[in-house]
Amino acid sequence: MKFMLTVITGLLLAGAALGGDVYVVTDAQGNRVYTDRPQTLPAERTGIHSNQTDPAKVQARLADEMKQFNADAEAATSQNTKGSDAGNQKDAAAGDRDQRCADARKRYEVLMFKHRIYEIGPDGERRYLDSAEIDAARADAEKAMDEFCGGQ
Repeated sequence: MKFMLTVITGLLLAGAALGGDVYVVTDAQGNRVYTDRPQTLPAERTGIHSNQTDPAKVQARLADEMKQFNADAEAATSQNTKGSDAGNQKDAAAGDRDQRCADARKRYEVLMFKHRIYEIGPDGERRYLDSAEIDAARADAEKAMDEFCGGQ
């Protein structure tokens, strides 16, 4: 049904663009067909009348609208560039702070929920921490998280 309405609307607009009258014809299946050139008679005139559109005027209007659009886009881009230098520095600092906070929080959560914590030695082997070292690592991780997250 939507397709049929789309076709009908397209035909109406096409008929309007050509400046002709629009007719309604019923086909063999009983469907109503809207056209500007009826192939069968009787064809009922719908009473829709339109003027022809001058393609040169439409193209000129479109070119003017595109020039205006491009000018607006260029102005917005230059405005964003001017304001974004200071904003980029603030955003970079905020993004760096957020990343450090996320890393510190992740390290703290890992240390809090793991029971066996190890360090990688210079030879690549694991050295498991004892209870006192685990408690110290958890305290350091909590301190780093508080420092970087600052109450977030």
